Amino acid sequence: MGIFIVLLLAGVPISFCMGIATLGTMLMSISYLPAATTVAQRIATGLDSFALLAIPLFILSGQFMNRGGIARRLIDLAIFLFGRLPGGLALVNILACMLFGAISGSAVAAVSAIGGFMVPVMVAEGYDREFSAAVTISSATTGLIIPPSNILIVFSLASGGISIAALFLAGYLPGILVGLFLMIISCIYAKRRRYPVGDAIPLRTGLIRFLDAIPSLFLLIVVIGGIVAGYFTATEASAIAVLYTFVLSVLVYREVRFREIPDILLESAVTTSIVMLLVGTSMGMSWIMAYANIPQSISTALIALTENRILILLIINCILLVVGTFMDMTPAVLIFTPIFLPVVVTLGIDPIHFGIIMVLNLCIGLCTPPVGSVLFVGCSISGISILSVIRPLMPLFIGMIAALLLVTAMPAISLILPRLFGY
Repeated sequence: MGIFIVLLLAGVPISFCMGIATLGTMLMSISYLPAATTVAQRIATGLDSFALLAIPLFILSGQFMNRGGIARRLIDLAIFLFGRLPGGLALVNILACMLFGAISGSAVAAVSAIGGFMVPVMVAEGYDREFSAAVTISSATTGLIIPPSNILIVFSLASGGISIAALFLAGYLPGILVGLFLMIISCIYAKRRRYPVGDAIPLRTGLIRFLDAIPSLFLLIVVIGGIVAGYFTATEASAIAVLYTFVLSVLVYREVRFREIPDILLESAVTTSIVMLLVGTSMGMSWIMAYANIPQSISTALIALTENRILILLIINCILLVVGTFMDMTPAVLIFTPIFLPVVVTLGIDPIHFGIIMVLNLCIGLCTPPVGSVLFVGCSISGISILSVIRPLMPLFIGMIAALLLVTAMPAISLILPRLFGY
């Protein structure tokens, strides 16, 4: 019944939903299929986690942000900060995606909200539409590394309970590093293409924009500060984020009307149902692999191949880069964390560091065909084909991979903040 409701909410035709429900009932009723019963139980128990409650709440807060005028205010602030630099609008795009993605915790929300505004502005100022879309697509993924991040919560669950607060702290510097690499490449690209430089903004106007964006930026301090200080858990922080974004969007900025709230709740429910179905089925698949001793076999094979930490991490990175091309991020984290985590722990690699490497790696897959969700959304919003955006994406891919390799080789980038706060 639960899967039936989830599929129905996700927009699947009712006849198909009824067929799935009937098939599930038949499988559960067959006494000589204990494996099917166990897998169904694993799917159900995989969703029975208090930490997972943070995901639908962060999704709901992201919906309020997407409609509440927060993206536009962050863009105005970014224009004041970077508009005069070479490739200024590209830098504005990257910074706005980083800020909005970090606040909403969703790459798709970031590429929708920022791309829908910034791509037309960049094109009107003389930037190529393909390059404008490529910048938005690549930079939107930084919101999955910079906390609060839903995928880091999923990794905490898949790893057996690594501190979410520690993972959140570990994501800051790698996420900022990726953004800096993208900015450097965008500046070089803009200089070679001789893209225009923006006009100077008066200090008074810039100060007004900064003050207008402070309530949006303050959400990061409330959520992350509260988690790190121990005032509330990540799940409780997600509830506070919903309340804060509701007040900000409905009562302060007044860009969301009360009659729009049912639509926001429905969109959040549909997105949540898809994510939770992926989580549940991935947990069932993880149990099957554990039952077949697949993680142990892979662990033994990798350690027999070499005991060099860097070489093992490079091999895992190569595997995950391929996996991210063909698999969505959430199931990839849930399936491959139990496989690779025992290997890196055996070699003495910090699991927090490995979590950031894994998420950063799989973020690249969101920008690649054939299943890159951010790539498809970005191309749809920009009105271009996937083939046309690949060429300007390639230098940005190189920057993201360079940041990944730097984070892999230097654990301190991920671990300095968690260690500073005692994790």
